[in-house]
Amino acid sequence: MKYQEALKYMDSLKNYGIVPGLASIRELCRRLGDPQEQLAFVHIAGTNGKGSVLAYVSTVLQCAGYKVGRYISPTIREYRERFQVNARMISQKALGELMEEIREACDSMAADGLPHPTPFEVETALGFLYFCREKCDLVVLETGMGGRLDATNVIRNTRVAVLASVSMDHMQYLGKTLSDIAGEKAGILKPGCRVVAMQQKPEVMDVIRDRAEQLQLPLTVADVGQAKRVRYGLEKQRFDYGGMRDLEIRLAGRCQISNAVLAVEVCRRLISCGYEIPEKALRQGLLETRWPGRFTILAKKPLFVIDGAHNEDAAKKLAESIEFYFTNKRIIFIMGILKDKEYDKIIELTAHYADQILTVAPPGNPRAMSSYELAQEAAKFHPRVTAVDSLEEAVEISHLLAGREDVILAFGSLSYLGRLMEIMEEREKKGKHR
Repeated sequence: MKYQEALKYMDSLKNYGIVPGLASIRELCRRLGDPQEQLAFVHIAGTNGKGSVLAYVSTVLQCAGYKVGRYISPTIREYRERFQVNARMISQKALGELMEEIREACDSMAADGLPHPTPFEVETALGFLYFCREKCDLVVLETGMGGRLDATNVIRNTRVAVLASVSMDHMQYLGKTLSDIAGEKAGILKPGCRVVAMQQKPEVMDVIRDRAEQLQLPLTVADVGQAKRVRYGLEKQRFDYGGMRDLEIRLAGRCQISNAVLAVEVCRRLISCGYEIPEKALRQGLLETRWPGRFTILAKKPLFVIDGAHNEDAAKKLAESIEFYFTNKRIIFIMGILKDKEYDKIIELTAHYADQILTVAPPGNPRAMSSYELAQEAAKFHPRVTAVDSLEEAVEISHLLAGREDVILAFGSLSYLGRLMEIMEEREKKGKHR
């Protein structure tokens, strides 16, 4: 199967939707020889921040000399980003070949009268197969939506289970209360693993502690309150933690200090498992970590920032960063949100920071709110809202509205930020040739 055929095949599976549960992925992996059984994992669940934590941990491990698999979703630019070894995407050839194997296994399941695996189950199995063939020392694995019934939870060889920030999202699948959602996320805890959780709301911590105690697992709580001499910045941020001075990260956003502290504690637990991670590798890994689409600066004068704030908790974190970094700045919003998200809460938490709001529809996504629908909702909270027909037009209008000292902030769904990055790159190239 060629790469384009693999993409078409994945597109054809959309009708199978989302089906929480492990029976199907377990059977699919069995027919592929259970590649996940030959791998060791850092397994990360959470509502927000799990991708950033994955990026920190996997970069540190790579700096320490390990061959590291990364499994992430959603992606920003290209489908192949889901499957990485030492931060390099799977090749088109390898993806096509592996997808052929997966398709044969899926077809055999269907022929035997079993449910056809969902798209996420297919991707997860492909990731296991790829990382196994690549002989990865460790795989840093991000859950999709939940935890307990998430396809990634078919694994058994978890070295460290990680709980990033847990908040309200996907309530139709995970439950109506924070405790219910935390219970689903804490379902990734396995006998024999270490547990590291970000310090968060008491009802979340109670669930995590109870689950860890049931399985008699050691729990480490990563508390950003223990970070000292924190110096925030848009290009570099520094902090002291755990006896180490001047740890430095390049990811912007107030929440990134918390994510980095969580990653440090994950690395410490890996050391207790026998992995060698010198302090030099830890420092280097934190500094070298890149994670596009999370309060990422694309251009200056005017400052153009993108952020994947797509739920209430992420919107609160974005609001904190706006208040901290952009006090007294005039801000133009570009906003694109999926209709199954808490768009009203996202708008309510952020709209008052904007001088003007441009709404867009994330292209190619059937779950996207139209720019007109989103503009109607935003107009309930802001007097100056304009629905825009395309991302190109949004970028052009935002630059016409913004002065050199102003800020353009594009946020909402991650699904359109990759295209926005491409548009900005094209714009920069044209600017250099003028």
